[in-house]
Amino acid sequence: MKIYPLHFEIWQCWTLGFVLLTCLLYALYAARDALRVRYPGFRNSLNIGRIFFSLFLSVLMASSLSAALETTPSSVQKGPSLYSRQAILIDLTTGEVLFEKNADERMPPSSMSKIMTTYLVFEELKAGRLKMTDTFPVSEKAWRKRGSKMFLKLHSQVSVADLLRGAIVQSGNDACITLAEGLAGSEETFATQMMQAAREIGLSNSNFVNATGWPDDNHYATARDLALITHKLIEKFPDYYPLYAEREFTYNAIRQMNRNPLLASFPGADGLKTGATDAGGFGLIGSALQGERRLIMVINGAESKKKRAIDSKALMQWGFSNFVSSRLYNRDQVIDQADVWLGHKPRVGLKVARNVNITLPRQDIKNLKVDLVYQGPVAAPVQADQKIGNLIVSMPNKPDMVIPVVAAESVGRAGFLSKIEAVFSYFFIRSS
Repeated sequence: MKIYPLHFEIWQCWTLGFVLLTCLLYALYAARDALRVRYPGFRNSLNIGRIFFSLFLSVLMASSLSAALETTPSSVQKGPSLYSRQAILIDLTTGEVLFEKNADERMPPSSMSKIMTTYLVFEELKAGRLKMTDTFPVSEKAWRKRGSKMFLKLHSQVSVADLLRGAIVQSGNDACITLAEGLAGSEETFATQMMQAAREIGLSNSNFVNATGWPDDNHYATARDLALITHKLIEKFPDYYPLYAEREFTYNAIRQMNRNPLLASFPGADGLKTGATDAGGFGLIGSALQGERRLIMVINGAESKKKRAIDSKALMQWGFSNFVSSRLYNRDQVIDQADVWLGHKPRVGLKVARNVNITLPRQDIKNLKVDLVYQGPVAAPVQADQKIGNLIVSMPNKPDMVIPVVAAESVGRAGFLSKIEAVFSYFFIRSS
């Protein structure tokens, strides 16, 4: 099975150039008598210099056409212009990075690091070691903490459900410290657990020393690491992730709105967390789901809330508008049949061993190419899930994607008479 790309090859452009040259020479030859009358100096045989000049023009035209057809538009290559100093945009369908800007630069993550705090709480809830109805006491440290607050009362008992909403929707520092102390005994011990989880997730350039994101020279992260936490959180905790989409929360008769600008301005937006400090600027971890396609983004370093809102919407819109993600084949989907040599069945189904998802710029869809490569006929016996070959997906400006193709079922050896019939058919009937 082969799907051939629909695009001009370089040789086609050269051919077009030579066709144009031939037409030009033929026109001059056909009009030579008239040209001789009007231009007495015109020669019967065309000047060799003019031929080469025409050839040069044809080649130039062919090269320009080829470049125009093959070049990706700069708007897709460069992405949007952002106010933010750091940014990354990822398509979770394939894990492909669509855009990045200083994504590995260490930065103060401010309140965006609270997703790591909620990550640890979600782990305890999922494991059954904690319940939403459990309560934690509010310490004086939590009560006195400055910055954004849930406005907890000193020494009061607060449920985990309320504390999570206070941390997520209201970005309450008091809520995060209360959760940290309730789970680990102290915020310092909780920060150690945050780092253990960070290493398990695979963060390579981040360090957490508190549960709130309060400014500290040793508290830092990168846009790429924050995106990785986000990916894991969405993937691992689907039952708790919807908390990030809640638009408001009222506690102690104080109603506070979610600060995430995407929730009110972008279709499908359902999370996650804002942050702002003098050193780090204004930042946002955002996510949006449209159909079955989810994008996540991290921006930081904008100079104002307004510029943060502009950047977040522009980056999401650019990702959904300029790229497509598609599933070509589902895992275990039979995509073709292969001949079986000396088997009790003449053919065996071939299936892909995993889902085949792709992400690419919209204008490159026409250049997608899929080839099934295997050595046939396949000799019996064939075992179910035995590797037969590879599915090779070729896309412009990307390395080939190679997916194993396996047998959909077992095929045993043929009996004696069937073998004779198979050999006869192969050498005589097929050859004729």
